[in-house]
Amino acid sequence: MAEALQIFATKGDLAHVALFLWASAASGLLVWSLREQAASNKRFQDFVEEIARLTSLLE
Repeated sequence: MAEALQIFATKGDLAHVALFLWASAASGLLVWSLREQAASNKRFQDFVEEIARLTSLLE
């Protein structure tokens, strides 16, 4: 790992490594947030279905 960083540092490609790490982190956060949004939508849908079921029982 240190050799790879040394090669990038000597060639001046350290900015590319930093950009890659930033893009990877941003992509990971996007995937995580989309999964959380999907889970939130599922929980809300379950809540709405329960309210509809309760309403139909009380009518």
